[in-house]
Amino acid sequence: MTKDYKDIGIKLTPQRLAILACLEGNTTHPSADDIYKEVRKQYPTMSFATVYNTLEALKEHGQVSELSVDSRRRRYDPDTKPHHHMMCVVCGAIKDVHESFRLVLPEKERKQFRILDSRVEFYGICPHCDMKTKTEGGGVNGSIQM
Repeated sequence: MTKDYKDIGIKLTPQRLAILACLEGNTTHPSADDIYKEVRKQYPTMSFATVYNTLEALKEHGQVSELSVDSRRRRYDPDTKPHHHMMCVVCGAIKDVHESFRLVLPEKERKQFRILDSRVEFYGICPHCDMKTKTEGGGVNGSIQM
């Protein structure tokens, strides 16, 4: 996203500008609730509906992406350039993966479907949670082989 918001295609209210500022450069992939809690500090009377509706409008205008990587809640990414994600299954942290992967669909599927986009999602345990698990006597062994 850019700090010059006048050309994004939505009406810019002070509340929407606060939501945009919260998203600007945000790499935590916040949920609508995360954004709501943050922006309410500045606008205590703001409703959750305002945050949610603004995120939907930003999504429709290509300013944020809605992530499907977390099945527990919708998460939003202001980085709309093509990239992938990895998510910690313990704490829910999501990190960007800016690598390209060459995925080849079998010809049969390619003929039956016009592909518009693809994403690769990785699920695992982040270093913080892995260390915590190891120090608590547990442990998770193994990795996914591709």
